[in-house]
Amino acid sequence: MRTSDTTASVAHYERHARAFFNETVGVDMIPLYQRFLPLLPAGGAILDAGCGSGRDLRAFRALGYQVTGFDASPSLVALASEHAGVPVYCLAFNDIPWRAQFDGIWACASLLHVPRAELASVLKRLATALVSGGIVYASFKYGTAEHARDDRIFTDMDEDLLADLLDESRLLAPVDVWTTADRRPGREHEHWLNLLLRTIRDPVI
Repeated sequence: MRTSDTTASVAHYERHARAFFNETVGVDMIPLYQRFLPLLPAGGAILDAGCGSGRDLRAFRALGYQVTGFDASPSLVALASEHAGVPVYCLAFNDIPWRAQFDGIWACASLLHVPRAELASVLKRLATALVSGGIVYASFKYGTAEHARDDRIFTDMDEDLLADLLDESRLLAPVDVWTTADRRPGREHEHWLNLLLRTIRDPVI
């Protein structure tokens, strides 16, 4: 991310970490898990990229997966680590250090804060962290805009923009793409584009 975008978004979550945790930690994500987890080996390694409250880290760990998580907000890192019962790294997407380590990457409502111009580069970093044939789950608010709200940048995504992004990154291919309503109470009118992507060749960065 550009430094200014990163600073503003992280500052927002620092100010509202506890409220964000309380709002998201109890959301039922099982329907999304049911699409993602069958594509991974039993007990495989999952990276939760932008783990927020640690909700999904905790769920994957309880199901027997090896879990690693990171978030760019120090306050959310502390809350997620306590909730999930595992260490959580304080990292931005551009600082991902892993290579060929994970069977799956879970990027639930986190890549949407990456500026559109930098998404292809970030996808390459995610692909680098995956084993051959590894799976990425990601979700974006459905649309075509790139806009700021509440001191955060949002990059929306639709099917055409996704096709352009995958053409640019050239490391991941779609397994499944579908839309859903927001699972938080009172926000059912908001729609999301959900993606399952598979690595198609080893990245060179």
